[in-house]
Amino acid sequence: MAKIEMEVVKGLDIERYMGRWYEIASFPSRFQPKNGVNTRATYTLKEDGTVNVVNETWTDGKRGYIQGTAYKADPKSDEAKLKVKFYVPPFLPIIPVVGDYWVLYIDPDYQVALIGQPTRKYLWILSRKTHIDEDIYNQLVQRAVDEGYDVSKLHKTPQSDPPPEGDEGPKDTKGIWWIKSIFGK
Repeated sequence: MAKIEMEVVKGLDIERYMGRWYEIASFPSRFQPKNGVNTRATYTLKEDGTVNVVNETWTDGKRGYIQGTAYKADPKSDEAKLKVKFYVPPFLPIIPVVGDYWVLYIDPDYQVALIGQPTRKYLWILSRKTHIDEDIYNQLVQRAVDEGYDVSKLHKTPQSDPPPEGDEGPKDTKGIWWIKSIFGK
């Protein structure tokens, strides 16, 4: 059976999209720490129109993070198909790794988002708050089903209230799992 073409948001307001997003649920990667909590992404628009990306998670009280850059796959298109580029390893910026980041849905207030990519191996439900209503969650899951995703793989990410501060606690400098989790390497 041919896969349906995925619907991607058109006319994303990149400035409104900036800021912090909490991971409500995702398709876990086998490389990702099973006990990773408080996973989140922070996006900052740069002067050249690209986006600085910081992904963070906490494992056993240690903050792991990695930084990258996001940019439109096709500058002439109004579709929210982005590329995200990370450098591996994070402390030795030599080998860039590039993956797809497609915004499949965003609500009018830019409070919840559904992110996927063309292989349908990765899916993220993001929110401006650490928790969302079950009704909204179920609507996002249904939207993923409609786009051809196997939502049985969705795993809810534990989030604490209040969330941890940015630089609290000892660091996990490895950070490599982020790359592997996003690109399935």
